[in-house]
This record gives sequence, structure tokens and C-alpha cells, in this order.
Amino acid sequence: MTVAQIGIIGGSGLYKMDALKDIEEIEIDTPFGNPSDAIILGTLDGVKLAFLARHGRHHTLLPSELPFRANIHAMKQLGVEYLISASAVGSLKAEVKPLDMVVPDQFIDRTKNRVSTFFGEGIVAHIAFGDPICGNLARVLTEAIAYLNLPEVTLHSGGTYVCMEGPAFSTKAESQLYRSWDATVIGMTNLPEAKLAREAEIAYGTLALVTDYDCWHPDHDSVTVEMIVGNLQRNAINAQKVIQETVRRLNDNPPPSVASSALKHAILTNLDHAPAATKEKLHLILKKYL
Repeated sequence: MTVAQIGIIGGSGLYKMDALKDIEEIEIDTPFGNPSDAIILGTLDGVKLAFLARHGRHHTLLPSELPFRANIHAMKQLGVEYLISASAVGSLKAEVKPLDMVVPDQFIDRTKNRVSTFFGEGIVAHIAFGDPICGNLARVLTEAIAYLNLPEVTLHSGGTYVCMEGPAFSTKAESQLYRSWDATVIGMTNLPEAKLAREAEIAYGTLALVTDYDCWHPDHDSVTVEMIVGNLQRNAINAQKVIQETVRRLNDNPPPSVASSALKHAILTNLDHAPAATKEKLHLILKKYL
């Protein structure tokens, strides 16, 4: 049953959507535990959507503590087909300035302590992940940003997001290394979400909101916590405008996504011989292949 076709995961600074109407909070149990917080169901210009504060509404969860599987599974339970992740990031390029928006199309994984698959326990699957972002969803996001023409925002379409473990930020040596890789931004959360969303056959796109230059920048020492918090707040206001326009466009013309059949050729285990308990645990994700 589809409760909401569109899901939003809000990161640092974006703990709620002010424009949501007809709000209902629901607690969802998943086979992978509880999500980061209650899911907020509501309507945005008449379109039903599901919103989740990634770190909890009071920001109580470290990136390494996030229940990624529960978060994505909860969205799947609600019938979400398009998932937009809004996330604060640091910039690795001089031309990508604080308050800019990046819609990346690639990831580099520098995490160490994350479970980034639903599979295991007797069922093996290997998703194709060469293009980790849904290109059609990214296109809708970029078109929405371009259409809004926000005065303090420059759009960067495409780019590479380095996903680091955290919670400490990069050393200068690491930051220079990522710059040598031609990476665009750095954050701590989106890659596990992207992998799990693909396994759950949900189209996933990232709206990366630049708060600061990473520590490589010569002016880094002049960056203050107050400055970053101020940028977070301004980013959140701009992000809500972009999400509202993106939701309108998705509702008017929902695009196809390669994610919708991601498991078609990915499951290597003969499910007839897979453990019954694992099949039950993964039933929502596997049901069209059982």
C-alpha cells in the first residue's frame, strides 16, 4: 500500500518541513529496528510525502550511529518510490562556495563502520552501482533549482561526494587527497543510504548543501561554528523551497528509474533454498521475486 510516493530525509539543519500540512507522526517498526525518529507524514501543495530527520529531530545520532537500514526500510514500507536526501556538506573545490547546492552523481566510500546492505544471513545479492544516483531524479532536482533561481545559490550539477566515517572532520592531508581525486564535496551520511535505497528499488537523489570549505582552504581558520550554523539555517530555508518545487514536478510527471528493477539480476541465491527466516525478514524487498 502506497502511503507516500515521495520521501525526504533531512540532514543537519533540516529537521522539519515548515510547509507541510495535515501532519501526522507515525512510529514504524522494521526488521532492522527503529528509524532515527518518527516519520512525519503530510501534504506539500496537496502531494503526500514522508519526512524523516536523519539524526533525529534534536540531532542526537552520530553519523556512525544512524540506523540506515531501518530508515530506508521504513520508507519502503510507506510505498516511497522517490527518496530525496538533503545533506550538509563541506566543499572540496574553490568554485563550490558556502550556500551553493550540489546535485552529485558519484560517491567515494571512506566509511568503516557502516552496514550498507539488507542482504546476508543466507541470501546474497550484488546490485549494479556504477551510477549510484538516479539520473532522472537528479535531473528533476537540478531543474527545480535552476527554475527557482535563488539569489544566493549557485547550482553545481554533477560531482563526486566523498562519504567519510566521522564524527571528526578530515585532516588537511586527507582533504588534499580528496581534492587530488577531483572530488567535489564531503559528508558523512549519503552513501549507505544510496546503496540501501538501490537494494530497496527506490530512486535516490542527493541535494548537497554546502556549509563551508573543508580544512584544505587557506581561509579555513576563519570559519567559526556560528558561521556554519548560520549557513545551515540559510541552507535549510533554500532546501525547503527546492524540495517543494521538486515534489511538485515529481507529482506532475514521475520519471522512470533504473532503481525500480535493481534486484532483477542481482540475487545470486536460489530463493527456494534460502532460509525461511531471512526470506521473511526481507519479504518487503524480495516479494516480487519470490
